[in-house]
Parts: sequence; structure tokens; C-alpha cells
Amino acid sequence: MASQTVAPTTHSASATASGSAPASAAGGPVDLGPASGLSCRECGQTVPLGPVFACELCFGPLEVAYDLPAGDPEALRARIEAGPANIWRYAPLLPVPADVAGKPNLNPGWTPLVKADNLARELGVEPGKLFVKDDSGNPTHSFKDRVVAQAIEAARAFGFTTLSCSSTGNLAGAVGAAAARAGFRSCVFIPHDLEQGKVVMAGVYGGDLVAIEGNYDDVNRFCSELIGDPLGEGWGFVNVNLRPYYGEGSKTLAYEICEQLGWVLPDQLVVPIASGSQLTKIDKGLRELIKLGLVEDKPYKIFGAQAEGCSPVSTAFKAGHDVVRPQKPDTIAKSLAIGNPADGPYVLDIARRTGGAVEDVTDEQIVDAIRLLARTEGIFAETAGGVTVGVARKLVESGLIDPSLTTVVLNTGDGLKTLDAVAETSQATATIRPSLDAFRAAGLAH
Repeated sequence: MASQTVAPTTHSASATASGSAPASAAGGPVDLGPASGLSCRECGQTVPLGPVFACELCFGPLEVAYDLPAGDPEALRARIEAGPANIWRYAPLLPVPADVAGKPNLNPGWTPLVKADNLARELGVEPGKLFVKDDSGNPTHSFKDRVVAQAIEAARAFGFTTLSCSSTGNLAGAVGAAAARAGFRSCVFIPHDLEQGKVVMAGVYGGDLVAIEGNYDDVNRFCSELIGDPLGEGWGFVNVNLRPYYGEGSKTLAYEICEQLGWVLPDQLVVPIASGSQLTKIDKGLRELIKLGLVEDKPYKIFGAQAEGCSPVSTAFKAGHDVVRPQKPDTIAKSLAIGNPADGPYVLDIARRTGGAVEDVTDEQIVDAIRLLARTEGIFAETAGGVTVGVARKLVESGLIDPSLTTVVLNTGDGLKTLDAVAETSQATATIRPSLDAFRAAGLAH
């Protein structure tokens, strides 16, 4: 996912900086639960809720501000634990109406936090200290279902009729599926050379799927033009004009991890970097839990993970730079192949503030890590999961990850979407005649 650098585009339902309350699709005030407005991450300027994503004063990114629940943390914990087994258990902390669980949505989330002792032994981490947050079990088999679920509630509130996005694959499928369930039209845009599994998954839901000749950054530029054109009237681009709400879906990863650990902060997290939004929102979610008293405050470290063939944030971190210079992607990890990551500078800030780091791995190391996770824990990760596991191994070996502390590694998608990455090394062990003698002759009888 990536944000744009063009000025905010408004539609008939959009908010302005004047302070007037935005209208919902039904003409009344917008109901997005505890969300109180939008706040600029750079200058602090606040505006009413609306389908805008950039500050009119400084062009900084806007994010959702809240009137979060006050009072007894134990009561809030109990309320959350009594909620549905999906992200809507956290509705009091998200920009959604209170009745969100009863609306047509894919209802993602509450995916497994796997205690990965077999993988821990391979990496040299103490038993009971390594976990994999496996988001491949979401409805379209990636974490993107979380962010799209958030965006679609904002799209309803603002009266959009078409859902759209620029995507490296997973987001296109998530938008197509969510739109189909909720009764929206969808039209999504992808690079022309995506993995076939992701193309099929994006196209099967019946919406329009448009392949753009070029890489993701080319797709993103095209969408910037479309959103500013009358052709885009009534369109909700989940990762552009709905981006402030969309991004909040990633906070639910932080909420679930802490709840699944017994309402305890992890000591170390390894998070993949595409645009960087997921990492920044996980940090935001952890800080919100601390503020609400739902977890005890303690230090934690966040580590970012990139593929060497698209590692602008890692390169900047290692050089000690604050500016992230764009790169032309060249990696099998296409879901992370964003050469100009919008949240890159904020990722650098978080890694440095928490005492973490940003590291990268080669394509060969990605494949090795996919196979390692599958062999040790029975989790078939897509290439982004190979990046996080590979980076985790590298960080343990370098001493940056403490093997005695609780560490959570994110797997954000299903390996069935990126079969080409491991197809060559994952073939039949032997092809034999249907006889015991042939089985013995193949050396398999042991």
C-alpha cells in the first residue's frame, strides 16, 4: 500500500477544514464510533471526518483521531473479550459504528498466534519465546482483509458507490471480495506482471481488474490522476482518499497479539515493510493499549523487514539517513515491491525510537525461509512471510534480536499465492510404479 503526493480530492461527502460536520450517505452526521476527526501527522492540523488523506496546510498525511473509552481497563478488557472472534471485538477502539458486526463485511481477524518452538530451535531462540502471527487465515488469505474491512465502513459512511485501489495483488483481492459481499462495484488496478495466483484471486469476484503496464509505483501514479478526474467521482480508493481509515485496520494486529499473549506487550516484533503503514499502525496500536491501561507499559522493539531487491527503508536505516530514496523494485517479494514507500521516514523513526532496526534479505534467503517455516511449523507463507522469517534469522545471528525475549514474527499472506517462488524446489520426492519393490528401490522404506 502507498499514499500519494497530490493534493486531497474532495467529493460531495467530503469534509473540509472549516469545521462543519460531514454528512453521511443518508444526509445525517457521520457515525464512525470513537473517531473524532482527522489529524495531520506532521503539523497537527485537525479536520472533520471525511474522505481526505493529506493536510491542506503542509500536505502531511492525515490519520484518525479518537475519543477513546475512559474508565476501568478491566471493564474494557471484558467487553473486548465478550465480542466476536474477529476485528470487531475492538470496535470501541476503531473508526466504525457500534453496530458494525451486523453489517455485510468479510469480518476478518482473530487469526492464530502460533507458538513456534520448532522454528525457535532452528533460529537459536529460547523455547516458548518465539511466535508467528499467521494472518494467512483471513478470508482472502492476507492481512489486507483487515484494512479493507475498515475502509469499506468509511465508504458506506461517505456514500461511495465504487471501491478501488492500487495494489501489488493482495489488496486487489481483498477489495474485490469485500465489495462483492457488501454490494459495491469494484475496479482495482495492478501491475501487469503479478503472480498468477494473485491475478486470479483478484479477478474471480466479478469486479473490474485492470493491469497497468509498469510496476506498482506506475500504478499508483495512474490512480492519483484518476482520483483527481471527474471519472473518479463517487469512487472510494481504499488506500488513497480512504487511507486514514484503511490504515487503522493494521492496529488490530497489535491488539490481537497482545490479547493472545494474555494482555502483555511482546518484547520484539518483526514486521514486513511495503509502504510502511502496517508497521507504523502496529506501533500506534501498542501505544493505544498502553494509554488505555489494557497492557502494562514496558519497552518493546520493532524491526522492519524488506527484500534486498526493494530495500529503500533498510538502505536508509543502515546509512543513518532520515530521507528514504526511491528504488526500482527487483525481487520475488512482489507484495513488498514498493520502491517509494510513503511511510518510510516514520518507519525509521519507530525503529530508532524503540531500539529496533530495519534489515533485508536476498531472494534466495526468502525462499530458504519460506521452506524453513513450512518444514518447522507447517505454515506455508507467501514471499512476504519469507522476508520476515529470513530477517528474523539474520537479526538473531547478528545479536540484534535477544533470543531470551518474547518475539513475534508476522506472516501476512498465504504461500498458495506465490507458488512460483518455491515451485522449483518443492516437487515430488520420487515417481515410482505402484509396488512395494519400487518403493524400496527408491530408498524411501525407512
